[in-house]
Amino acid sequence: MSASTDASPVDTQRATKLISRAWESTIIPTLVDYVAIPCQSPHFDPDWETAGHMDRAVELLASWCRQQDIRGMTCEVVRKPGRTPAILLEIPGDIDDTVLLYGHLDKQPPMTGWDDDLGPWKPVLRDGKLYGRGAADDGYAVFASLTAIAALQEQGIPHARCVVLIEACEESGSFDLPELIEDVSDRIGVPSLVVCLDSGCGNYEQLWCTTSLRGMAVVTLSADVLTEGVHSGDASGIVPESLRVLRHQLEKLEDGATGRLRPDALHVEIPNARVAQAQVAAQQLGGAVAGKFPFVDGVDPVLDEPADLVLARTWSPTLTVTGCEGLPDLKGGNVLRPGTSLKLSLRLPPTCDSRAAGAAVIDTLQHEPPHGAKVTAELHEVCDGWDSPPVAPWLETALGAASQAVFGKPACFMGEGGTIPFMGMLGERFPQAQFVITGVLGPASNAHGPNEFLHLACAEKLTCCVTHLLADHGARKR
Repeated sequence: MSASTDASPVDTQRATKLISRAWESTIIPTLVDYVAIPCQSPHFDPDWETAGHMDRAVELLASWCRQQDIRGMTCEVVRKPGRTPAILLEIPGDIDDTVLLYGHLDKQPPMTGWDDDLGPWKPVLRDGKLYGRGAADDGYAVFASLTAIAALQEQGIPHARCVVLIEACEESGSFDLPELIEDVSDRIGVPSLVVCLDSGCGNYEQLWCTTSLRGMAVVTLSADVLTEGVHSGDASGIVPESLRVLRHQLEKLEDGATGRLRPDALHVEIPNARVAQAQVAAQQLGGAVAGKFPFVDGVDPVLDEPADLVLARTWSPTLTVTGCEGLPDLKGGNVLRPGTSLKLSLRLPPTCDSRAAGAAVIDTLQHEPPHGAKVTAELHEVCDGWDSPPVAPWLETALGAASQAVFGKPACFMGEGGTIPFMGMLGERFPQAQFVITGVLGPASNAHGPNEFLHLACAEKLTCCVTHLLADHGARKR
């Protein structure tokens, strides 16, 4: 790791030592305990209130926060009946301005396919990684935020007032967040900088800044053909097969050969600036754009060129089948089933109107099913994406300097294929703010899937980058 640049008020080596000590002595042990808590997001654990896992996770993280030697910090767990709790931290500053730092502590469900010696609630430290659900998505965020501020204060570097907000509903679409933001709006104030630590990185070797996020629509598609199952030999050839009906309807939505979604309402024109950023990111990553995924031997990516793949992942609408009902396992009998249901996850371009897109999807899927089969498409959730405002020159310089000082390489800018509802809300509420969206979800970290891990060295370095960023923000505002 190189020394800090002349332009930065941060002594990088000194900050690195403090941050590394904090990670080794208290952060990693606390994250190990956090991984072991199955605090699934409300959509995946409807009984989360009575189960108590969310409260255990909140108290674990809040307890760690209260033990930190950060000047003037207050820590509150915000609770309202029937609503997921949140941690709200306020750190007074030396400058009349506010920075909002964001993360979440709720988790995705276990998922299958974990290695025999790993598991979602089984924390394992190996080869510089912490395996288990939630550490990288997004339990580490509060630790990185406070430790970055502690490193600033240890060096006596002025900083703006900081508010750290950790919610517990993000993996369910942040449906509790608007009310929470409204309740504490006077305490948040009007930030000039928002730092979100819930995104990805193209590699673990430099600072990655997210410039856009896709929107989302979740649909249940069902085809019903009988009131009960019947002998397949007796009925086939007379009764339409429900999965075939669904295949027919899905082909209206998606080209089965290419994966391109057909409705015009799902597509947008990609800004030239995002195309240029994708090309730079592709140059940095090369074959790793697709190579980070565990393809079965012989399977090729959908497209050939790395830059095209970056744009397909970040600005193209896509369809994924994430669940099904009505299909027995391979030991099922010879039965023509009465119906089949699929859960569809659609990712939408950042500037796409998610409600208009959702309506177009429903109309397309329900249009003229074959044989008069009963086809229903139900829209469960829509969420707009987010396209960042232009990066201010000071911020672009600060991000580049931070990455160079900490990683020894320049910062890189790229869109992400996932969705963070918080960003759209904050973008509308604080249109004058600058946004830094970053994270540690890099190659093979496999958020939401099996063998998820947190890359510890990258998390430490990202913490130090946040220290630099807050220092440069403070220096600019003085």
